[in-house]
Amino acid sequence: QVQLVESGGGLVQAGGSLRLSCAASGSILSIKSMGWYRQTPGKQRELVAVIRTGGTTNYADSVKGRFTISRDNTKNTVYLQMNSLRPEDTAVYYCNLNWGVGELYASWGQGTQVTVSS
Repeated sequence: QVQLVESGGGLVQAGGSLRLSCAASGSILSIKSMGWYRQTPGKQRELVAVIRTGGTTNYADSVKGRFTISRDNTKNTVYLQMNSLRPEDTAVYYCNLNWGVGELYASWGQGTQVTVSS
């Protein structure tokens, strides 16, 4: 069973920074990508950033230049450094892991609240 444990959310003023962490554990075979999504009430979950095996990254346009995703392969941990936070970044942030050999699986963290006050 795969577990994702997130940490680092909280309350911050606009312009501030937060760093999210997500550690994956369990029987994980061949990680394809790790990433972060976010969701606000009444809206669909949206991709924030993803980092693939090999190191390629993608970001939502709304966070480019402000957020940085990174990964520690030795710890199966992914990070999201969030700078210049805005009130519109307020959401529950979910860690995502895509993995598998042949058949692909997606695992999700429990979510961590990020609140940015104006």
